[in-house]
Amino acid sequence: MTSQLLQHHRQELHHHLTRQLLPFWVSRTADHNNGGFITHFDQHGHDTGTDEKSLISQTRSIYTYSSAHRAGYGNGPELADLARHGVDYLIDRMWDDVHGGFYWMTDRQGKVLNDQKIVYGQSFAIYCLSEYTLATGDPRGLDHAGRLFDLLQKHAADTGHGGYFEMFERDWTLKGPGPGGGDRKTLDAHMHLMEAFTTLFEASQLGLHRRKLLEVIDLLLGRIMHPVYGTGVPQFWPDWQVAPQIKFDVIWGWDRFGDGGIKQAATDNTSYGHNGEFGWLLLHALDILSIPYDPYRSAFDKALHHAVTYGVDWELGGIFVEGAHSGAVYDREKEFWQQAEILIAFLDAYRLTGDEVYWEAYENVHRFVLNKMVNPETGEWWPLMTRDGQPIWTHMGHSWKINYHTVRSVIQSINRIDRLVAS
Repeated sequence: MTSQLLQHHRQELHHHLTRQLLPFWVSRTADHNNGGFITHFDQHGHDTGTDEKSLISQTRSIYTYSSAHRAGYGNGPELADLARHGVDYLIDRMWDDVHGGFYWMTDRQGKVLNDQKIVYGQSFAIYCLSEYTLATGDPRGLDHAGRLFDLLQKHAADTGHGGYFEMFERDWTLKGPGPGGGDRKTLDAHMHLMEAFTTLFEASQLGLHRRKLLEVIDLLLGRIMHPVYGTGVPQFWPDWQVAPQIKFDVIWGWDRFGDGGIKQAATDNTSYGHNGEFGWLLLHALDILSIPYDPYRSAFDKALHHAVTYGVDWELGGIFVEGAHSGAVYDREKEFWQQAEILIAFLDAYRLTGDEVYWEAYENVHRFVLNKMVNPETGEWWPLMTRDGQPIWTHMGHSWKINYHTVRSVIQSINRIDRLVAS
């Protein structure tokens, strides 16, 4: 790796971000009639007309525009104005004035379609609203993020075994077992709570927010990551015994499960993308907390070593979806968000270790993304591809595939390349 090579990769990423990704979303997402964002687009970038606005898509869009503005992209106040447009809708139409928290889904006009309180979604509300205040100075973001944090401590925190339950009815009554999700705790929710509490603490500097962030980090390291391999375990029973991974009624992944709603190798699968995402989010949390990496390096090293050893497709490029904790690959397809997260993680791993295998892995995924995963017609990424890079799913946006992973990946990768150049 040379400085010239770093600059070349940076230029490619900067062009992709400023000429393709951001223009795609900025030009078509604002709903000027009803507020909030339109998020469902076909492979040509055309609005599909789907009549829903999910908490996930609205909050992730707010985060994208806020973080891009804070990083210095956009034309003047353009991205900040878009973020404010989204916050207006989120607070005015999706906040529950009776029980608190945000509804899971509305239609385009703002009528509530699903009033459940899903902690996964609430975590993204904390994340985006905190980022919004950091980016714009508007106190509404931090105010609602802090109120939502307090609600999670009151209703979702498990004071017996630790951690957070995820699935609740509108009044914060815990949902039933099985597909209702009331008897499960998940890696996904706790990893995103770490992400959310990191940005909340960055914005508030409150001791309580710091302590709860440290608690989530300790849970991830002590309960959720595999005790031997350091890889993420997807689902648990309330007492933190490993539970078979099942699909929930309102959560992503229905078509990634077999018949009966139970995943193949339901107690022995780990996501290479999640492991990379956990790694870089952990380092970012430590940066915000002003804590040295050393006590946490083993957790980071194990997760990234597993990903680079078993997850990288050295022959055809990109990162596989998932496999066993011990190494066997189960799913060799290529999913957009996993490529996005592993790019950041491999750059962090290279920055920390100096091991060239991480740079080679970064280059491998970088080339796969820009050569195959980017839809040349729109500039956004195909959501799911075959191992050799043929699109399986073709939508550019829906309630789950939005700008958060792709835009964040490129911004954060540029940031890390700049750090490498300066070192």
